Amino acid sequence: MAIELSDELIKLEQQAWTEIQAGALTVDTAHAVQAAVVAHAEATGQSRYDVEAALKKRVRHPEPDA
Repeated sequence: MAIELSDELIKLEQQAWTEIQAGALTVDTAHAVQAAVVAHAEATGQSRYDVEAALKKRVRHPEPDA
């Protein structure tokens, strides 16, 4: 089953990934991502781990355009 990710989740993870790459990840950004992942997982009845893994894969290792 594919994990559906909201635009908000993707945007938050993109911000976190940008900060990580710059060596400037803030606690506020990390907390915002984690809270959004947990809320999304609870709302959709999916594992938080599965949601987080799918989100990181989508942002950090995007599929090339066909």
